[in-house]
Amino acid sequence: MATLSTETNTFSPVPTGLRNYEDYYLRHGTATRDPPNLMTEALHVWRARGEALDWKITESLSAIAEPAGLTTRAAYAALKDEIVRDLKAAGPVDVVLLQLHGAMVAQGCDDCEADVVAAVRVICPDATIGVALDCHCHLTEPLIATADLVVCFKEYPHDDASERAEELFELARRSQRGEVTPVMALFDCRMVSLFLTKQGPMVDFVAKMKATEKEPGVLSVSLGHGFPWADLPETGARMLVVADSDKALAEETANRLGGAFFDLRHQLVPEYPDLQAGLDRALAASSGPVVLADMSDNSGAGAPGDAVHVLRELLARGVTNVASGLYWDPMTVRQCKDAGEGADIQVRLGGKTEPASGQPLDVSGRIMRIIPGLGQHLGAGLEPLGTMVWLKMPGDIDVVVNDLRTQVYHPEAFEQLGIRLAGKRLVVVKSLFHFFGPFSVIASEVVFCATPGRVNPYTGLIPFTRRDMNFWPRVDDPFA
Repeated sequence: MATLSTETNTFSPVPTGLRNYEDYYLRHGTATRDPPNLMTEALHVWRARGEALDWKITESLSAIAEPAGLTTRAAYAALKDEIVRDLKAAGPVDVVLLQLHGAMVAQGCDDCEADVVAAVRVICPDATIGVALDCHCHLTEPLIATADLVVCFKEYPHDDASERAEELFELARRSQRGEVTPVMALFDCRMVSLFLTKQGPMVDFVAKMKATEKEPGVLSVSLGHGFPWADLPETGARMLVVADSDKALAEETANRLGGAFFDLRHQLVPEYPDLQAGLDRALAASSGPVVLADMSDNSGAGAPGDAVHVLRELLARGVTNVASGLYWDPMTVRQCKDAGEGADIQVRLGGKTEPASGQPLDVSGRIMRIIPGLGQHLGAGLEPLGTMVWLKMPGDIDVVVNDLRTQVYHPEAFEQLGIRLAGKRLVVVKSLFHFFGPFSVIASEVVFCATPGRVNPYTGLIPFTRRDMNFWPRVDDPFA
């Protein structure tokens, strides 16, 4: 079993090298000795299930990088080769389970997941190969043709990683014992967008998918939402169905569910206000804290995480009593560490990475706290935060800067430093949706805002060159 996970924004000029994996999470066969994170939860589940059956388990690489541009050729080769070496050293195997992302692109390889599985298949042609994916994956025919089982997270935000890992293990166990013979089919929904499963019609659709899995002959149902900011021919939502021995059943069920999902298209995606309208709405609230999502600078989709567009506008409006983060700015973190806690400092914040970052912002403030090694929860898992700096600016504006690119998942990203969010008028988080569950508990209102930046949520505006333009919302009915 192994984990290899990153989500590639092919429009980003920021390369993903081996150091990006080392900085975020890289273990060589030892991930299950650590507390689980989102992409290693599966390994913990698989080890527990396998050991309960007295299976011999070989744990290989766990490598995770925050989304950015293409993984470098050298980094991908090193990571893939480690999995291959460990598999060869393990001797004959019956089952291979891989927690991949599904949207990893490297220099010279558009479909890293299919490429890894193909390499595994060469080494163990008769093994049952099961693959768990993030729902923001590119479900491709080469992957489906090479793996025996593919299962995607059903929830966004992702709080079902362990549940899906249990599902994949059980299907792989039954397949290995000859109790089922999995066959898979895909339906291209011709939709490129973001689909939040915690509200609106997506709640019912996820329930419909789970109900379908109880139908005779159907083993598993997954909706690959797709990762919009990847210029690939396969970018977009696809329905995946795994059936027992019956290819026709898999195809019919995928087509039926995929068509039902397409029919919901106008109900699935809300209108997002731009920066000015979003702030107007947030500041008009009668009570706080209002949480505003700086959606377009979400590092979890490959944005820089250092844009200061929202903060600049807040200062121009004279807004006070605000918390904002996380700003990825290693240079500012270094300056603050050199100055020390309690020091007053002037820094040139953000705007350092690429054109989507915009211009930097000159600010002054007092360094309240500097803490290395913190983490924040994403479901049960704990995600690293790097070194965190709390900078208090005039007007009671609390800014959190760190040196590890990551989005905001949980209020503890602020509160561990001592920032009390409950008393704030406004909290600005650099995130698309993953923050929603934990922050909705403390927020008087949540405003999703289409701010300026690399990953604007209006997917019909993405300048694809390799993916055809016959998709919704670019056109209303791409099947016509």
